[in-house]
Amino acid sequence: MQAIPNLLTSMRLVLALFMFVALALASGGVPLMAGELTAEAQFGLLRWAVYAFVAASVTDFFDGWLARKLNATSVWGAILDPIGDKVLVCGAILGLMALGPQPMVLLPAGLMLFREFTVSALREVGATKGVTLPVTRLAKWKTTLQMVALTLELIVATWGAFGLDYQALPDFAAGAHAIFWFAAAITLVTGAQYWEQTRKALRGA
Repeated sequence: MQAIPNLLTSMRLVLALFMFVALALASGGVPLMAGELTAEAQFGLLRWAVYAFVAASVTDFFDGWLARKLNATSVWGAILDPIGDKVLVCGAILGLMALGPQPMVLLPAGLMLFREFTVSALREVGATKGVTLPVTRLAKWKTTLQMVALTLELIVATWGAFGLDYQALPDFAAGAHAIFWFAAAITLVTGAQYWEQTRKALRGA
C-alpha cells in the first residue's frame, strides 16, 4: 500500500508524456507522420490528450493525500512529485503551442515556463548549499490553478474534436483566457516568494 503514492506520481509522468506526444502527432509535429493522419484520427488524439491531462492532474491531488493518509512519505516521492508537476505543466504548455497560434496564451504561458525553470534552478543552487525551499500553501494552490487553466485552454484549442457548439466558443475562450492569465500572475508571485526565500537562506548559510 505504501508504494501507491509513488505509483500515482509515476503514472502522472507517463500520462504527461502520452499527452504531449498525442498533441504533437495531432498537430503534425512528428516527422514521417505529418499529413498521414485522418481528421478523425487527429480528433481522437486531441480528445485523449485532454483526457490524459485531466487524469494526470487528478493524480497530483491523490498521491500527496494518500502519502499522508498511509504515512508513506518518502525521499523518492518528495523528489518525483515536483518533477511530475513541472513535466505535466510544461508539456501541456508546449503541446498547446504546437496546436497553432495562441496569441492570448503566449505571454502567460511563457511567464509560467520562465518561473518553473527559475525555481528549479533556485532549488538546485540551494541544495548545493544545504538550503531547502519548503513548498508554500500558495504554491500548492498555484499548481491546482495552473492545471485548471490549462485544461480549459486545451478544451478551447481542441473545441472541434469534442463536437461542441462553436457559438459558445467565444464566451468560453474569454473565461479560459482570464483564468489562465490569473494563474500566470499567481505563478509569478510564488516565484518571487521562492526567490526571496532563497536569497535570505543563502545570506544566512
